Amino acid sequence: MEWHPTDAQSLAIIDREVGDHTLSPAEYEIVRRAIYATADFDYKTLIYFSDLALQSGAAALAARTTIIVDVPMVQVGINTNIQNTFANPIYCSMETITRPQKEKTRAAWGIETLAKRYPEGIFVVGQSQTALMTLAALIQAEEIKPALVIATPSGFLDVDAAKARLSDSLVPHIRTEGRKGSAVVAAAIVNALVDLAWQAYGGNQAS
Repeated sequence: MEWHPTDAQSLAIIDREVGDHTLSPAEYEIVRRAIYATADFDYKTLIYFSDLALQSGAAALAARTTIIVDVPMVQVGINTNIQNTFANPIYCSMETITRPQKEKTRAAWGIETLAKRYPEGIFVVGQSQTALMTLAALIQAEEIKPALVIATPSGFLDVDAAKARLSDSLVPHIRTEGRKGSAVVAAAIVNALVDLAWQAYGGNQAS
């Protein structure tokens, strides 16, 4: 990702206001980018990393694992960085051609279709509560085994239950706790992880 001098100044302000923390350097870089994207310092404590989430996600990116996103806003937000680094395929559930199904939203049906097609993919759910519920159910039923799930939709009821199911699973994931979240946060997390992975693996991508 290209940075402007004003970005560095903004990040310095974030570092000063965040102060002491217990996050690892890689975790903090992701949290800092989410704060930078939203100007919301609550994300210092709202972003949760499961065991091996960063390692699994970085390795999957380097292996050019397919990325599944729930809404176009996430796809647009990460596409340039992905194409300039690992060039992973990206598919959006909202743009997936599926047969109509009254019981599910377009995003939920699309993510189920793509999940069954790419069961070990990287899944990024930034906005759709129903897509996250569908994904959590597929994981719980052991129908899919994602390399990484990033889940940041906002909500009041069902989204908490879906995040809890994700938390109980053994799937590597990064999620927001509580009601806050958005597609902007999801894209910020992905872009930060891509940059970290590129630092670790980028030199081996020439072939």
